[in-house]
Amino acid sequence: MNNLVESTKGDHRSDGRFVLLVVDDDDAVGGELVERLTDHRIRGHHFPHAAEALLGAGALQPDAALVAAGLGTMSSIELVRLLADRAGIPTVVGIGDDDGPLAAAVLRAGATACVRRPYRAEEIIPILRGIRPGTAGTLDPPIELGGLKVNPATLEVHLHGTPVALPMKEFRLLYFFMTHADRTVTREQLLSAVWHGPSRESSNTLTVHIKRLRKRLNHHPDQPPIIVTVRGLGYRFVPPAAAVPAHSTTS
Repeated sequence: MNNLVESTKGDHRSDGRFVLLVVDDDDAVGGELVERLTDHRIRGHHFPHAAEALLGAGALQPDAALVAAGLGTMSSIELVRLLADRAGIPTVVGIGDDDGPLAAAVLRAGATACVRRPYRAEEIIPILRGIRPGTAGTLDPPIELGGLKVNPATLEVHLHGTPVALPMKEFRLLYFFMTHADRTVTREQLLSAVWHGPSRESSNTLTVHIKRLRKRLNHHPDQPPIIVTVRGLGYRFVPPAAAVPAHSTTS
């Protein structure tokens, strides 16, 4: 295993994708998860056999591993020891309805966390963010609402096809607004999402950033506001209408 330890060291992939090793002897469960995680820029590699997964770990240099409890090809406890303890790969264990007693054992063996199996992407993503905080929003999928498109992986924003350059704080504000479109969000929610908690300075800064974000997104005076103030409550994001092609006519 010394070769595995050495080969898992090194720089992350140049495209910034999170690489996840999925060890699950159920092809349907493992394969479906890998497919679902591609929307979050996670490059999953499914291995139904533990021995193949160990070899793959050396070649792939994964950011983390997800191991199903109750593997048929190797004890999940032993596999966690090899991956987490000896190779230093953060390892999450999928626990099914009948695997409860294994949870404490795999955590003692070095597992980072346990998660329900069959897997749900929304439960796995926060754990992976904690493992590699530098991913920031890169695990979030692109969003397109009306004429506005935002891609967290590339930090690109397009309004009616035109690029809009945003500083990071304003980008994160916009993405939060878009994931809560047509709903009133409070200042506290925005501060928590972008500044990770309220403070006097961040509260004043929020007002300034929203003012700037409005200005960047409202290119035309006759365009209805995208970020609406809800007095006494917070703000509501109203997606811009998709642009109508110039050649279109109404009957």
